[in-house]
Amino acid sequence: MLWIKALHIIFMVTWFAGLFYLPRLFVYHAMSDDRPSIERFKVMERKLFYGIMTPGAVLTIVFGVWLWLSYGFSGGWLHAKLALVAVLVVYHLYCGKLLADFKHDRNQHGHVYYRWFNEIPVVILIAVVILVVVKP
Repeated sequence: MLWIKALHIIFMVTWFAGLFYLPRLFVYHAMSDDRPSIERFKVMERKLFYGIMTPGAVLTIVFGVWLWLSYGFSGGWLHAKLALVAVLVVYHLYCGKLLADFKHDRNQHGHVYYRWFNEIPVVILIAVVILVVVKP
């Protein structure tokens, strides 16, 4: 079972790396005005979202559910953690929508929006780690 826990943590780190970096790419993309930069950001964003973030998210959830079913965890801390994971999934899906907007040159937000947007997974990560370790 320790292998499952290790894989859950590895893929969680992978997912969060993407959750931290994709909005940062959106910041730079929103600030770009030359065609080569814009096209480069589109490629980087697509590869990050589909090659790293989404597999990381799916495998994090798969191994997390496996752990949950194996150990039978319960309690308020788990409900709070699962609620935060649900928020992360919605955030992830919204990143996919923003990615599509950039792909089709329909971005509606400026770089400041994405700078604030980039902070959401940081707050969630802090809360999840505290919930899992401290189990308040």
